[in-house]
Amino acid sequence: MTDRKESGIHTDFKERMTYGDYLDLDAILEGQHPLSDHHDEMLFIIIHQVSELWMKLTLHELRAAIQAIEKKDYQPAFKMLARVSEIQNQIIRAWDVLATMTPSEYLGFRDHLGQASGFQSYQYRMIEFALGYKTDHVLKIYQKDPELLEELKQAHQSPGLYDVAIKSLAKEGFSIDKEVLERDVSKTYEPNESVEQAWIEVYKDTEKYWDLYQLAEKLVDIEDAFQQWRFRHMKTVERIIGHKQGTGGSSGVGYLKKVLDHYFFPELWNVRTQL
Repeated sequence: MTDRKESGIHTDFKERMTYGDYLDLDAILEGQHPLSDHHDEMLFIIIHQVSELWMKLTLHELRAAIQAIEKKDYQPAFKMLARVSEIQNQIIRAWDVLATMTPSEYLGFRDHLGQASGFQSYQYRMIEFALGYKTDHVLKIYQKDPELLEELKQAHQSPGLYDVAIKSLAKEGFSIDKEVLERDVSKTYEPNESVEQAWIEVYKDTEKYWDLYQLAEKLVDIEDAFQQWRFRHMKTVERIIGHKQGTGGSSGVGYLKKVLDHYFFPELWNVRTQL
């Protein structure tokens, strides 16, 4: 094999943008500030920072998908939702990396966290809001930052992914109860018989309702992955701190187990039984 120099490679960047400039790498790589001298605190910080970056992209895709579905522009929406599912797989894998940290190692720096906790992740709350799980009591956590609080309130009061999916059913001629179509979207969605019957018809005639069928399956993919993410989170926490209270004051594993029982798109899971 010939070892040849690449004559076209650029080496003079005195007046040009570099890879690091474009990605603002200095800001990213200098953003880790451990509060202890424990080796594993760097792992803890980076895992959570990377997860937040993936959540930022998730929100970017979900918001665009919601707008596309509202306009019945389904194909771009399907691409965005498929991307969300792949992003979720990356976040799930992050818990496997964090699980390499033992209880003894975490205790070496846990006290330095104070009351800081992943429970306070505002991007996670926005994802929940986008998926239709609306909890207004958590908004109190963000009163420290009025601008962020206002952004969260807007997300809390905006239609979620399932709201626009249900309206798509109505647009295609399905009879959806008025109280569902005109519901207060700042409240967590509750199952409805007319919605379930509509999805059953979609699944019974996939050729006729192909776009709605694909939409339904994309939603199931996202919820499936989200529940796997929640489960890995719960098991990682249990593995590292057992049933101790979380640093943010939650019940820790107990709280994480409880949210596993919640369904974002309940009728799409009931359909499996009814068909």
